[in-house]
Amino acid sequence: MAETRVLRVPDMSCGHCEMSVQEALDELDGVERSKADHTTGRVELSYDGSKVTDEKLQEAIEEAGYTLQA
Repeated sequence: MAETRVLRVPDMSCGHCEMSVQEALDELDGVERSKADHTTGRVELSYDGSKVTDEKLQEAIEEAGYTLQA
């Protein structure tokens, strides 16, 4: 069953940033959907918590060049 949560990624500054973060998250097995908004610094995420760990989410965001804020 899909879980929904909001991640804080405050260093996104444009539409390209949104796409980079979304693509990085969407590549993870278990992520169903991500929707980033650079104006609020938030990413809405729908995912399978049994397949995706917080560590994997953070790694994907950091590999895209951004910071996941706790």
